[in-house]
Amino acid sequence: MSITGTFMKVKGQEGASYIPALKELKKDVDKPLIAILTLNTLAHTVGAILVGVQAENMVSGSGYDSSYFGIPFVGIVSGIMTVLILVVSEIIPKTIGGATYWQSLAGFTTTALNIMIFPLKWLGILWVLQLTTKAIGKSAHMNTMTREDFIAITDTAEKEGVFDPSEGQYIKSLMNFNQIEVKDVMTPRSVMFMAPQSMKIKDFFKENQELRFSRIPVFGTNRDDIKGYVLKDHILEDIIHDKPAETLEDLRREISMVPANMLSHNYLKK
Repeated sequence: MSITGTFMKVKGQEGASYIPALKELKKDVDKPLIAILTLNTLAHTVGAILVGVQAENMVSGSGYDSSYFGIPFVGIVSGIMTVLILVVSEIIPKTIGGATYWQSLAGFTTTALNIMIFPLKWLGILWVLQLTTKAIGKSAHMNTMTREDFIAITDTAEKEGVFDPSEGQYIKSLMNFNQIEVKDVMTPRSVMFMAPQSMKIKDFFKENQELRFSRIPVFGTNRDDIKGYVLKDHILEDIIHDKPAETLEDLRREISMVPANMLSHNYLKK
């Protein structure tokens, strides 16, 4: 469960031989889970029973008192077994394999899981348990990632210093791009740079030699009478090559009109 799709893709590109088998396991994650839980349950149950029986035999055959401080010897052994099972077979393996060394153990884990699945498959146990899982409901271990998950991962990577704040913002903006409307990316009227279309190009250039905008809306009688726009590059080309265009109107281009609530990605497809 700890092995990510990104890790598998990177290792696949590196030519790791176990990746095809690992992909098959990840495709139907219920199979390895059933194998792990079956072996885990059998080991714990059978092991506890055998240890309990052996402890009882030791006490009954020794002639010694079968309790210490009022606690039955079998109960003490059961308590020790519980602690050992918790630490040795649960905490330590999950820490080593699930949180710390899962990348280096991926190949071994793939082989071990296939070996564990094999007898369960041919004995029919795996099939019966899979039917039980399907009868209860759809698999709860679907390996899917939502946009919200991706944004949360980006936030975490940004906080841990993997991404710069600006990089994280770019990624989150891209993930939300299909929800952004045209009005959300429009330049506010209060900061919009405009020019009258009747203005001579040479005059415009003299007044705005350090202009940082690439597109300049041009208007007719007033600022509400938008006629189109001109490109800064075309103005510079006209100045450099001494072309015949005299006013901004000569370089004017038409503005496409769209609804303000139109989605940006739909507009870009037009």
